[in-house]
Amino acid sequence: MLPSSIVMNTIVGASLAAVVCSMIGVFIVRMNLSSMGFCMSHAAFAGAALGLAISKDPFALALGMATAVALILGPVSDKARLQADVVLGTMFSLTMALALLFLSIAPGSVVSSTALSVLWGSVLGITTADIIRLLVLMLTLLLVIFLFYKEFFAIMLDRKLAEESGINTKPFYYAILFLCGVTVSVSLKLIGGLLIFALMVNPVSSAYQFSHDMRWIMLISPLIGLAASVSGLAASLCLDIPVGSSIAIMSVAIFLVSVALSPKRRRGQKR
Repeated sequence: MLPSSIVMNTIVGASLAAVVCSMIGVFIVRMNLSSMGFCMSHAAFAGAALGLAISKDPFALALGMATAVALILGPVSDKARLQADVVLGTMFSLTMALALLFLSIAPGSVVSSTALSVLWGSVLGITTADIIRLLVLMLTLLLVIFLFYKEFFAIMLDRKLAEESGINTKPFYYAILFLCGVTVSVSLKLIGGLLIFALMVNPVSSAYQFSHDMRWIMLISPLIGLAASVSGLAASLCLDIPVGSSIAIMSVAIFLVSVALSPKRRRGQKR
């Protein structure tokens, strides 16, 4: 039986991580940057592997690496006049190669346990400091979205059209990339680098099955992510299976149910 303080930290941490991942996931899915979460998670993994190799805090370096990639991604994409997905694919292969390189030179005794916790998460080890970081990130996201909703909404619809309407899209576009990198890094300890992608994409994809209204999707996606996280955590504790895997499976199950119940798909089939 786990101590009640650990269970409470786990529930609160899982809930906050689900909310922040789903909030930033709305931008990622709507702007066709689904590979962004994948790239950021591997950048964070490369940073954590570097931490293992030089005996420094792997999660601190994961945050630094993901943030650095997020900061250079937008300018590189714009300067090189390449599609974001092309740059993301290149960065993904680079960060994955660096991660394997750093792991190959890391002391063997720490790789097996710490590297696995970075890959799959270690939610039962979440601390009060982790919860405070997630809470600050959630409040920051809410404030940024509230203050600049019109600009973000215009960019999500069409970045070129937003520029022709007089909006300087670069700061807002770069802000989305930066916030995505920070979200991945802060959530890394919870569900791991390989499964963050599930909490970013699946809740938003589920919400899209019921509406095209962006306000509704931005409201309901965090709630779906919260449901996936809490139900996955409960299943993990009851069945004694890894928390990250359980949360990801629940998010996929919710998406499949959403597809089956989607009124948009039923209307399309009748036409």
